[in-house]
Amino acid sequence: MHHTLGIATHGPGLVEITNEVADWLAQHSVQHGLLTLFCRHTSASLLIQENADPSVLRDLQRFFERIAPHAKGLWEHDAEGPDDMPAHVRAALTQTSLSIPIISGRMALGTWQGVYVFEHRDRPHRREIVLMLTRA
Repeated sequence: MHHTLGIATHGPGLVEITNEVADWLAQHSVQHGLLTLFCRHTSASLLIQENADPSVLRDLQRFFERIAPHAKGLWEHDAEGPDDMPAHVRAALTQTSLSIPIISGRMALGTWQGVYVFEHRDRPHRREIVLMLTRA
């Protein structure tokens, strides 16, 4: 079973998609299996991260701004603007694919874990996340 989620982002930052993924999963009667999520972009990524304290997300955003800054002359590739290559670096350092075990019909996430799309570009985008569910 598969599905593509369309996720609207609003510029740089993390957008939690845990509920959207859980809602899709609930429509299927798979008790045990593996859910794979795949981000179809090179300037956005996927993370499993804490969803209890928003300061974690802000700190992650600031960290990536420091290690892959928008700096004129720093990057050769700037075809789509000064945020283009930093977005590719940030995506390369994170994940474009996640695998989450399904146990008793639910994602086996920890208590404080959520699933996020991490937008690395400066402007809003519509991101596609492919979900693939495999029965155990």
